[in-house]
Amino acid sequence: MTIETLLSDELLARMRERAAKYDAENSFATEDFDELVSLGYLKALVPESAGGLGWSFDQVVLAQRRLATAAPGTALAINMHHVWAGVAYLLAARGDARLNMVTDWIAEGEVMAFGISEPGNDSVLFDSNTVAHTASDGSVAFTGAKIFTSLSPAFTRLGIFGKDEQTGELVHGFVARGEKVRSLGDWNTLGMRASQSHTTKLEGAVAPAQWVHSRLPAGPNADPLIFGIFASFLTLTASVYVGMAERAVQLSQNALTKRTHHDGSSYTQDVRARGLLAQSGMRMLTLDALQHAVASDLESRVDHGVSWFPRLVTLRTLAGQTARENMETAGQLLGGGGYFRGSEFERLYRDVQASWYHPSNAASAENTVANWLVGPLES
Repeated sequence: MTIETLLSDELLARMRERAAKYDAENSFATEDFDELVSLGYLKALVPESAGGLGWSFDQVVLAQRRLATAAPGTALAINMHHVWAGVAYLLAARGDARLNMVTDWIAEGEVMAFGISEPGNDSVLFDSNTVAHTASDGSVAFTGAKIFTSLSPAFTRLGIFGKDEQTGELVHGFVARGEKVRSLGDWNTLGMRASQSHTTKLEGAVAPAQWVHSRLPAGPNADPLIFGIFASFLTLTASVYVGMAERAVQLSQNALTKRTHHDGSSYTQDVRARGLLAQSGMRMLTLDALQHAVASDLESRVDHGVSWFPRLVTLRTLAGQTARENMETAGQLLGGGGYFRGSEFERLYRDVQASWYHPSNAASAENTVANWLVGPLES
């Protein structure tokens, strides 16, 4: 099944209409989620032989972009499920089977969520404020807080990590939704409200031994899991903002074809308006090429060596930057009507501000690229 067949124009129209309600009510995109589940979208990366769609990683990347043109909050929520599916897919394609259980879970109908970010932890995957206690049977109890847990109302499995209190190792595993995995219900934000990305408190949440898949030293390392998480998260998160950048161009196009000056002339003949639209179009063409290149190279297992991380953070950073710039242009071209509460532009303008906060932020991305080009700062 093609992306356009599954995520049809009719489906996107329904989601675009519902997005306004979710935003106004600060509620989870329940109807969107239910429709996507019924279509098998959450099993996109599961092989057809196991009841999935059998899509490739780059197909899911482009599908998330298409979904985000209609409902960015919904796309961001679903994204975190697809991130774990993507990690499992990318690792398996490279001969690493440690997350095959994730693919099996998704085939069985489990819904994954991403519990990595922590308050005050700017080391992201390279350290943790969450305490991990290993029991004699190999199970691990996690105590701490995870922020921006998108898909909070719907997930059944949460991928997390914490620092072993004895060894100092970073322990990665999964816990099931339950009383020791508590959502604070605190998602009341400027935008992306439909994602309901609540803070999650881990209060001795136990990962069974068979769900503990990795133990890694603190600090940067070359383990394939780290590459898989960064590659899946950054590429798929970028897709949400590529979709928003694309929608901003569409809104700008519509504005030029519909608006007229007081003398009756069309804005399509206004040189300044045409220039603004053209700049958005050129930014979009550049971003489109980068997204296709990165997603295709991940799927094809191209070995970019040490330049992989610069490519990934550049895509994520430029996706957010381009989406913000294109949305600002749309605001100029739409006119004052777009400024009113409840317009699609007004909602998208708030949604796109979330791009400031996803790892890797601009400063971190610049440091990654500079380290690649001239080496790290001298201590």
